Amino acid sequence: MSDFSVTEPLPGQKRVAGALVALYAIVTILPLVWIIATGFRLPADAFAYPSKVVFEPSLEGDVNLFTTQPRQTAEYVESHPPATWDERIVQAKGLTIAGPSRFGERFMNAVIIGFGSTFLSVFLGTLAAYAFSRFKVPLKDDLMFSILSTRMMPPIAVAIPIFLMFRSLGLSDTHAGMILLYTAVNLSLSVWLIKGFIDEIPQEYEDAALIDGDTRFQASFKVVLPQAATGIASTAIFCLFFA
Repeated sequence: MSDFSVTEPLPGQKRVAGALVALYAIVTILPLVWIIATGFRLPADAFAYPSKVVFEPSLEGDVNLFTTQPRQTAEYVESHPPATWDERIVQAKGLTIAGPSRFGERFMNAVIIGFGSTFLSVFLGTLAAYAFSRFKVPLKDDLMFSILSTRMMPPIAVAIPIFLMFRSLGLSDTHAGMILLYTAVNLSLSVWLIKGFIDEIPQEYEDAALIDGDTRFQASFKVVLPQAATGIASTAIFCLFFA
C-alpha cells in the first residue's frame, strides 16, 4: 500500500500554499496600511511626489481635522504659550486653536445624505427593475434607455436649473434636497443593475408560489428578493460610493 493520499497535501504543497496566501494578504492589506500611515504624515509628506516611504510621524493632520485654527500675529502667539501638545503643533505654524471644528456635523451630514439616498435609490430601483423584468411594459427598451441616458448628461448642464428649482421649493442647503438629488442621479444605475439580477431568477419560481396561493407581492418578497439579495447589496454599495 502506498502512503500517498489524495486528500492530504504534501509538505511542499503546504508551504507553497501558505506562501501564496501570505503574499495575497500582504498585497491586499498594503493599501489599508498606506491610508492609515497617511494620517500620521505631515501635509508636505502626504502630497510629496514621489511618495515618501520613510517619514517622521506627526499628529498635525488630526489636529487640523478636529480643531479650528485662525491665524494670529507673532506677538499674540508669543503672549499665549502652549499648554497642551496640540497647541504646540498649531503655534509652531503661527496659528492658534479657537475651538473644535465642524467635522462631526459634516460627517453626520454625509452619513444622512449618503445612506438616505442609497435607501431610496435601491428601494425605488428594485420596484422599477422588478416591473421591467416581470411585466410587459409598453416601450420597455425606450424607457430603459431614457433612464440610462440621465447619466450621460453633464452635471454642469443641469446645475443651474436644479439650483433655481431647489431655491424656489426651499430645498437649498437641506438634507432632503441633497437626498433627492443623489437619488435621481443613482436611480438609473440602481434600475439597470438590479434588473440584471432579477432577470437571472427563473419566472417559474414565482409561478409556483402563485399557484400555492401567494399574491404577487408575497411571491416577489419570498422568492425574488432573497435570491436577488446579493445583487441588491452590491447595488447599494455602488450607490453609497457615488453618493
